[in-house]
Amino acid sequence: MKKTFKANNIACGSCANLIKVSLEDSFGKIEVNLETTPKEVIVEIKDDEQENEFKKEMAELGFEIIK
Repeated sequence: MKKTFKANNIACGSCANLIKVSLEDSFGKIEVNLETTPKEVIVEIKDDEQENEFKKEMAELGFEIIK
């Protein structure tokens, strides 16, 4: 199921690229919407366990999921 997460600290295309390069091997295609505030990260999530892992890895990169 495709889920949209709102995240803090995403400022530009370089942030979006860091997220994609770091996490796409584990989570598949990731889209980052830089047009919204806060920025949105769209990713295919299979279950709660994978969602929790995604949130944890985003936080480790410095991008806290807020919703």
